[in-house]
Amino acid sequence: MALSLESLVIRHSHRLPVPQGSAGEGTAAARQFDAALMGVGFKLSAELLERLSLLSEAAVLHTARRTLRTVREMVGDHVRHNSYFIDFPANVPDTEEFWMRCVAQALGDEKSRENVLTQPAHGVLNLLSLPTYGTYQHTYEEMLAVQDELISSAGDRVTVLHLGRDLDDELTDLYLGLAGSTTPLGEEDLRDLKVLAGRCALGPQPEAIPVRENRAVVNQARLGAGAEPLLDTVTDVLRLACALSDGDVTLEEPTRFRALSRPVRRALLAGLDAVVAANSAKLADVHAHREPFKRLGERLHPHEYPRWPHAADVFAVARGEKEARTFDSRVESLLDAFDIAGAAKLLRSAPGKLFRNLDLLLRVAADQEERDTVVAAAVEAAPEVSGRVVLSVVEHFHNRERETDRPRVFVNRRGRAWACADHRPPVPAADRDRLTAALDAEMRRRLPAPGRVLVDPEVLDVALPLSGRATAAGLGVLPRGSVSEVDGELLRFFVYWKETEDRTDYDLSALLLHRDYSTDSWLSYTSLTAVGGRHSGDVTEAPDGASEFIDLTLDRVRSTFIVPQVNIYAGEGFEEAEESFFGFMLRDGEQKGRPFEPRTVRMKSELRGVGRVALPLVFRHEDDGRWRAKWLHLYLKGISSANRVEENQVSVSKLVRAVVEREQLTVRYLVDLMSDEGTAMDLWDGERVPNEPVLYIGLERPEGLHPDSRVITLENLRDLIPG
Repeated sequence: MALSLESLVIRHSHRLPVPQGSAGEGTAAARQFDAALMGVGFKLSAELLERLSLLSEAAVLHTARRTLRTVREMVGDHVRHNSYFIDFPANVPDTEEFWMRCVAQALGDEKSRENVLTQPAHGVLNLLSLPTYGTYQHTYEEMLAVQDELISSAGDRVTVLHLGRDLDDELTDLYLGLAGSTTPLGEEDLRDLKVLAGRCALGPQPEAIPVRENRAVVNQARLGAGAEPLLDTVTDVLRLACALSDGDVTLEEPTRFRALSRPVRRALLAGLDAVVAANSAKLADVHAHREPFKRLGERLHPHEYPRWPHAADVFAVARGEKEARTFDSRVESLLDAFDIAGAAKLLRSAPGKLFRNLDLLLRVAADQEERDTVVAAAVEAAPEVSGRVVLSVVEHFHNRERETDRPRVFVNRRGRAWACADHRPPVPAADRDRLTAALDAEMRRRLPAPGRVLVDPEVLDVALPLSGRATAAGLGVLPRGSVSEVDGELLRFFVYWKETEDRTDYDLSALLLHRDYSTDSWLSYTSLTAVGGRHSGDVTEAPDGASEFIDLTLDRVRSTFIVPQVNIYAGEGFEEAEESFFGFMLRDGEQKGRPFEPRTVRMKSELRGVGRVALPLVFRHEDDGRWRAKWLHLYLKGISSANRVEENQVSVSKLVRAVVEREQLTVRYLVDLMSDEGTAMDLWDGERVPNEPVLYIGLERPEGLHPDSRVITLENLRDLIPG
C-alpha cells in the first residue's frame, strides 16, 4: 500500500514525498536516477536532487525503482510499443501495394491459398483471412534493432519532480483537496479519493464537501470507520448505498445493491428518517430516482424498523403509494400558465435551478417587465449559487451573443457527445449583457485578494475545469475546450490497447478537414500514406497489447483541421479493455528515434468513454501559420462494429465545428477579474521567480518559488474555481 500511496502523490502533484532511508553518500546514485528520469521526460528538482544525495546509495536506488515505475506509467512507457511496419515511419508502402503483397504471400501459403482463391467469386476479400495481415510479423526486440536511437532535442518534454513533505502530510493535503473540490471529479480522481478517504476519514476534514459524489465516497469511509455519515438529502443516502455496493455514485449507471449488514441498514434508514423529518419536502427528490429507491428498499427492509416512519415514506413515494409533488412540476405548471414572474419567484427558493432555467425564462418572457423580474431574481440569488454554476451560466450566455447556424453540442457525464441544429430564439442582448455584467461582479467579489500573482502565459487559454469529467486522466491533459500551442515539426499520434478476453481491434485514424469543415482526406489503415503522412499499419488483435501510430509533417499539411480519432472496429469497448490510452508526440523534423519515445510525449490520456469512437482533440492551422490544439475528450456512439473514419466523417465534422466555434471560459477570464480589483499581476518569463510569496498559476510548478507561495497547476486547477 505504501508504494501505491506514494505513486498517488506523484501522479497528482508531481512531488515526491520526502525520501526515507539511512544517511550516506548517494550523490552518484542520485545523478544516475536523474539521468534515468530524463530518458522518460522527467527530472529531479535541484532541491530533491540535493536531498537524495544525503541518503545512502541503497536508499536512493530503492526510491528510484519505485518512482521510475510510476512516471513510466504516467507517460505510457510501461508497455512495449511495437509497430506493424518494422521500420516505421520509413518504408511505409502504398495501401493497395501492401494489400497485394499480403495476398501474394497468402497464395504462396498452402494452408491459406484455397480460402483466398474462393473469396473473389463473392466479390469481397477478407483481409483478416490473410496470414500476414493484422498481426505483428516481428518481435519487439527485432523492431528495436532496426530503429535509431532518439537524438535529443531542446524541444523534448521535461517534467520536473519536486521535493514534497512527509507522505502522511502529502496524503492529507491531497485528500482535503479532492474531497473539498468545488467541481465534480473525474473517474480516476474519484477512485483515488476512495483510497484516501479510507485512510483519512477520521483525520482533518475539508470545511465543506459540496460535490455529492465526493460526499458519497467520504461517507462510505466514515461509516466503515464508525463515524456518522454526512447526509442532508435522500439522494445522499442513495449514493452512499451505491458506494457500499461498489456501484456508480453519480447515479448514471444502475447499481446492483448487495445484501447489507444489519448495522449498515440501520445507519441508512436512520439517515433517511432524519433527512425527511427535518424537511418533508425532500421526499419529492425520490421521483428522480424511483427505480433505484425501490430496489434499495428491498435490501433495507424498512417495515422491520417502525421507529423510523419517515424512512418508510421514502419507499412509499418510490412505489407510488404516497404523493410528493415535485418542485419541478410546480415550476412547469406556472410556465404552462405563462406566469413567468411566478416561476421566477418560485425558482428563487432554489437558486441553482433558477440559474439553470435562466435562458428559458428570458426566451419565453412576454415583455420587458417580465425579463426585468427574471434578471432581478438572478442577481439577488447569485451569492447563493455555487461558483461552478455561475461560471457555467456566464459561459452559456457568452455563446448566445451571436446568431449563427452552428450546431448545438451536448455532452453527458461520460463524455458521449452529439450535435444538432440550434433552433432556440435569441436572448435579448440588453438583458443578456445586464446579467453577465452582474455575474462578473459576483465572481470578482468571490475571488481572493492574493497579493502578488505570477501567471505563466501558456495557462491563460486553458479552459476552466467546471467539471473533472471534462478532462481525461493522464499526463499533460487539458480540460475540454482548452487551446494550446503545438511547437514542433513532426506530429505523431499513438494508441495502445490490450484486450481482456475477446479479440479487440482499435483503429487509429486522422481526419483532415477544410476550413469549412468539409473532408479533405484521411489517414487510416485504408489510406496509409495520404498527405505525406504515414500510418504504422493495422493491428487487429491485442492479447499482449498493441500500438498504432500516425506521423504528420505539419508544414506539408494543407488542411485547416487535423482530427485524430480511435475507432473500435471489433471487440471490447474502451471501458472493457484491460488498458487503452491515446497520446501524441512532437519532434523536430530531423529528429529520429523509435516509434514511441517517452521524452517526446506531450500528452497521454486514458480512453475510458462509453462510445465506440474516441475524439481526444483537434488541431487547427491558424491564420498566423501556427498550429494549435483544442481539447475535446469526446466519444461518439458509433456502431457495434466496423467503425471507420470514412463512415463517421460527417458526424465528426459537425461535432468538431460545434466545439471549435464555442467560446470557453478560460483562466484568462479569472485572471482579468483579479486584475480589475487592483491585484499585482505579472506574467512569468520562464526564468526568474520572485523572492516573496506569490500566487503562481501555470501549467507546471517552476523551481525556486518562495515556500509560502500558493501554486495552481494542471494538477489542482480546480482550486481556482471559487466555491
